Amino acid sequence: MAGNTPLTIGLVFGGRSGEHEVSVVSARSVARTLTGGGHRLLPMAIDRQGRWADPDTAAAVLERSGDRPDQVMHFDGRDTIDPRLLQGAVDVAFPVLHGPFGEDGAIQGLFEMLDVPYVGCDLTSSAVCMDKILSKRLLRQAGLATVDWRDLTTHAWTTRREELTEASLALGLPLFVKPARLGSSVGITKVKAAAALGPAVDEALRWDGRVIVERGLDAREIEVAVLGRDRPRASIPGEIVPGHEFYDYADKYLDDACRLLAPAELDPTQTDAARALAVAAYTALGCDGMARVDLFLERGNGTLWVNEANTIPGFTSISMYPRLWGVTGLDYARLLDELIELALERHRRRL
Repeated sequence: MAGNTPLTIGLVFGGRSGEHEVSVVSARSVARTLTGGGHRLLPMAIDRQGRWADPDTAAAVLERSGDRPDQVMHFDGRDTIDPRLLQGAVDVAFPVLHGPFGEDGAIQGLFEMLDVPYVGCDLTSSAVCMDKILSKRLLRQAGLATVDWRDLTTHAWTTRREELTEASLALGLPLFVKPARLGSSVGITKVKAAAALGPAVDEALRWDGRVIVERGLDAREIEVAVLGRDRPRASIPGEIVPGHEFYDYADKYLDDACRLLAPAELDPTQTDAARALAVAAYTALGCDGMARVDLFLERGNGTLWVNEANTIPGFTSISMYPRLWGVTGLDYARLLDELIELALERHRRRL
């Protein structure tokens, strides 16, 4: 446990995003490990409307939900903010909130206002990494390889649809169309024919008013877990071998079709390059605490590309972030304690 002292941890989960159920499943895994490590856990659940549940309901959600997103208990909140946060009952907050209003700087801003130490990236880097368009621009500015893209908004698509369609198709097929500020592959479509681009953009705009259209690669999906602050370190890389046409929501959370290779089958040169690129991307995006950096290893020429950084990666029983640290030699319990210590250290620096 952090500093060999039991702490009161406010575990914040659920939330308003399309990744609500995934957040609950991740929180269950974190809760089991934290309580097993001697910490006092205060479950803090946020419903799909952004309301905070009462303590008994929050505890029941963790206890009664299953370990798959389709087994998550529905609940309704009643408060604007959990009063225990306002009362100073928490030594450190541990947000396990994926997607908007949790991974985008929103909850981090609340913790900053309340002067509560919190696990993970700070407000700025959370917001930057959540925005796929902004993060790709920063990666390019830092000289790091990231796949060519076009971006658009609801207004632009409504008023300049033909122009944007032409510009997007100029990237070449296949294309991946994604909401700019969402995760867990929610709202993503692989476009293999020109006629499918419009419906794919329409689908992505259901989830976010900003959309990114990326050139597709024939590539392996490599993931690296990064941890730390001034001298961040990278885990041994892992690899996602999709069971579907690409690594979509169902592949991640609902079935066992995909294979998660930890470690990835890379030669030493590729391994070193992936770890170095992940740390470079983490640094360029201002990450602090933790992030899972997703890379593409292009087949044929072996080029490594940065896809994105996830500042609150999945912590479910099958999630890559804790698995990669496990094969690197840092088990789940020690990983959580290090994340908590990093949160407390950042707070001490600001005092």
